[in-house]
Amino acid sequence: MVTKALYVRLEARPGKEAAVVDFLNGGLPLVAQEPATTAWFAIRMGPTTFGIFDVFPDEAGRAAHLSGKVAAALMAQAAELFAEPPAIQNLDVLAAKLP
Repeated sequence: MVTKALYVRLEARPGKEAAVVDFLNGGLPLVAQEPATTAWFAIRMGPTTFGIFDVFPDEAGRAAHLSGKVAAALMAQAAELFAEPPAIQNLDVLAAKLP
């Protein structure tokens, strides 16, 4: 069961779209090592607009993810890759269907 989520909206700098795709693809192996990250999605919503959506069983899992390797890499590369700081939203999951 998941009860907590994160949505992170990312706007790529002009010309950095491919680098953002590479960054997001590179995050998958790191997230796979996080036992409390139940599901993680890197998404593209438009030519320069990307996002991350992930879910957790509880607040402790979400906090562990926010202090993990993907979050650290995101903040370390934010100025280079993104036109504005990543917009991180904490969400509550009301209902979910997972495999």
